[in-house]
Amino acid sequence: MLPKQTVLKELAKCKHPKSRKTLALTRKVKKINNREKIKLGHAAKANVVGKKLAWFANQLSDRQEALKPAEYEALIDLYLQRFDQELEQIKIVQSIGKHRANQHASREAVIKTTVETEKLNFNSGGGIELPDLCDPVDFKLFQEWDGSAATIQHLKLKFFSRKFLLTSQKQIQHEKMVE
Repeated sequence: MLPKQTVLKELAKCKHPKSRKTLALTRKVKKINNREKIKLGHAAKANVVGKKLAWFANQLSDRQEALKPAEYEALIDLYLQRFDQELEQIKIVQSIGKHRANQHASREAVIKTTVETEKLNFNSGGGIELPDLCDPVDFKLFQEWDGSAATIQHLKLKFFSRKFLLTSQKQIQHEKMVE
């Protein structure tokens, strides 16, 4: 039996609502509830990251070698445009008739804020957290990833920005010129 259920049964047996035993049991229940909320928060974050990584895994399913920085930048740009078709469909639905002007408005707002923050982070901010697909070892680990949110912790994630990818691309070109 789960500890929360046993605590709730004990709490139901208590006679007086202000007794020390009742107050101690209610504190226990609150502590268990807070612990469960924290677990759900971590699971939700892992799920969001898992969806993002699954998109990248789907795009790279047939690729065998690691990406070059320019290819990775193009792939991230493609990722940032993933909702364009859905936004177009929402605009078409909203343009038809008077009563549909605010239909799907909440979904549209969520998509726009998500894409804007991701674009801002990638273009001028700290970057987007992704696996290093330019490194052959990390690329191989990513290819072997089973796609579950529970095993994301085994992947090494870094923050990638446009500036970082451009400098690494210039560095590779400079090394080729020196050779």
